Amino acid sequence: MSIELVTVTKEDIKTLWEMQIEAFRGLLEIYQDYDISPGAEGVDKVEARFNQPWTTYYFIVEGDTRVGAVRVVDKKDGSRKRISPIFVMPEYRGRGIAQAAILALEKIHGADSWCLDTILQEKGNCHLYEKMGYHRTGRIENINERMDIVFYEKD
Repeated sequence: MSIELVTVTKEDIKTLWEMQIEAFRGLLEIYQDYDISPGAEGVDKVEARFNQPWTTYYFIVEGDTRVGAVRVVDKKDGSRKRISPIFVMPEYRGRGIAQAAILALEKIHGADSWCLDTILQEKGNCHLYEKMGYHRTGRIENINERMDIVFYEKD
């Protein structure tokens, strides 16, 4: 899998937001988590995160096509780096793109001291992160009767 991470610019925020809404639409419909789903966020929330000095958004690019995106929180103060969110557009899923993107992030930001969270009921997501060396912290947060969030770390 050959992908590239391309830093999102201020001019790209609307495109990033539109991709995020589309990528999370299916999960939002299933779990109806309107308070926390990236699929329910306004463009203003994405822009606010973009403006945080510790946040970097990347487009995941294959060839000339933006196939997804990922946000990294890296405060560069010894605290864990965080992936939140990462997404691949529906038509590109199941091809190892998210795995390649995580490996590329580790080359940029270092391979250790990461954290993330995902929907416990999404077994494919849990499998991906565990395959990438993440382990469950033991913390699980109930969101609603349909879903729970499970927390992961990688040392």
